[in-house]
Amino acid sequence: MWHLAFIPLLVMALGASLGAAFPHDALKNSCGLSKYQFLEPHELKAVRKMTEQFEDIMGLSDRKCNVRLFHRKWKPVELSVPDRVMLVEAELDLATAMLRLPADPTFAETRQRPLAFLTQAREDLRGCVATEAPSHQPSRKLRHWLQKLQMAKETETASCLETTAILHLFQVLEDLRCAARQEKCT
Repeated sequence: MWHLAFIPLLVMALGASLGAAFPHDALKNSCGLSKYQFLEPHELKAVRKMTEQFEDIMGLSDRKCNVRLFHRKWKPVELSVPDRVMLVEAELDLATAMLRLPADPTFAETRQRPLAFLTQAREDLRGCVATEAPSHQPSRKLRHWLQKLQMAKETETASCLETTAILHLFQVLEDLRCAARQEKCT
């Protein structure tokens, strides 16, 4: 009888020991990415307002831009967690660089909140890459996409890259959410 009372205590102690030995969400907790799992409605609203205003300003002038950076044959969920973090970091680098370009005064004001949010997310991701996976080598899929991004930066106009980055911000935000979740995302 006495042995039966001892079993739950042993299970609890063993569970706590194994949980500490194998932290299943170490990247998420140590990097602070969990705050991006569920994006704040006011942040999403600010991005939506900015993209709508950008579309109104641009009209159809740069629709002929054919940069297909965000039309990939694969989904970020197919990548490892470190690859997803690297992908989103590169996407955020592009987005923040394009949002810093000179703009119409009205648009310059509208983009301030999304720019601040995206810049903070990029800095958080950089911290993760530096501390959690400093020597991580990207997969072939990601490496190819990063090369395509670099080529676009060298060959496309700033206006074309700006249009591509801004019109795909919600995809970038979804990729950020997916990287923060560190599990299968849809």
